[in-house]
Amino acid sequence: MKRVFRMLIALSILLIIATPAMAQKKVRWKLAMTWSSTLAPFSTAVFNFAKMVEEMSGGNFIIRVEGAEKHKAALGILDMTKGGQYEMGHTASYYWKGKDISTVFFCTVPFGMNVDEQNAWFYHGGGMELMQKTYDKFNVLSFPGGNTGVQMGGWFQKEINSLDDLKGLKMRIPGLAGEVFAKLGVNVTNIPPGELYTSLDRGTIDALEWVGPAMDIKMGFHKIAPYYYTGWHEPATELQFLINKREYEKLPPEYQAMLVTAMKAATADMYSDNFAGSAEAWAQMKTEYPNIEVKTFPKPVLQAMKKAADELYDEYATKDAGFKEVLESQRAYMKKARAWTTISEYNYIQTSEELSK
Repeated sequence: MKRVFRMLIALSILLIIATPAMAQKKVRWKLAMTWSSTLAPFSTAVFNFAKMVEEMSGGNFIIRVEGAEKHKAALGILDMTKGGQYEMGHTASYYWKGKDISTVFFCTVPFGMNVDEQNAWFYHGGGMELMQKTYDKFNVLSFPGGNTGVQMGGWFQKEINSLDDLKGLKMRIPGLAGEVFAKLGVNVTNIPPGELYTSLDRGTIDALEWVGPAMDIKMGFHKIAPYYYTGWHEPATELQFLINKREYEKLPPEYQAMLVTAMKAATADMYSDNFAGSAEAWAQMKTEYPNIEVKTFPKPVLQAMKKAADELYDEYATKDAGFKEVLESQRAYMKKARAWTTISEYNYIQTSEELSK
């Protein structure tokens, strides 16, 4: 595998060779995904993770990965991991906002941090600690599971020219973004990934958001809803590995280290895979899919979205101490990080684009 964490894996293998007693420990786990087994790069990252653990353990730690087509509970991953039916899960944290609203922050939130800012917050700004504090009540461990970067704003069957065009619209959109749209008159629902195309095709919904061109084109949404809007709602969508805490604590320290190492590697892999795929798909769209009309929501609509999002944040912060704690942490870190993002990445892109004209 030409992967960024190859060196870490090699070091872990050397550790195994040097520790014969640990190599005798045989462990078999199961992991349930929200996604189907063929939904790349989400599922690819998980299969790569399981392969890395198996290789690092010399074949003694086997994790069997099951997609939603097997367990039939795409939005039940947290409960199944907590209950012990599966030792691990791969999903997205914002699916659990009905259990604890604070979980949304460990995926992404409207008008929030980009992927670099969010990763820095996780690993250097207290985000990992706040995430685990949130998930302690479920007796599971939570780790980053791969980021999509900025997601597209969705596929619509009609053009959105004003706030009136949103009223009564039936749309699949999860997380706090769904609540933002609900405040603007959209009839919001959350449908498992495997049912999205059918729901759009049958008119159960009028619009949906999924990820970005690499994954969306494969799903065929453009055949039914040609208006493709740029993003605002998921600027850094981090997927999630869940681990049953009791089962994790039973493992020898070496196996625990293997899990953490492999999760980090798979997380980095998924982001680069998704970025590369979307860049390629975006380049091909104009020639291969001429029916797709790329749009940006009108400024008054975006302003209304931002206002509704800020109101939601303030409402939840008033009612929920945990939500307030994570919100304040992210806001403070974003304020500091965004100054550097603007002068570095944003300024570089603007400058280089202007010089290329």
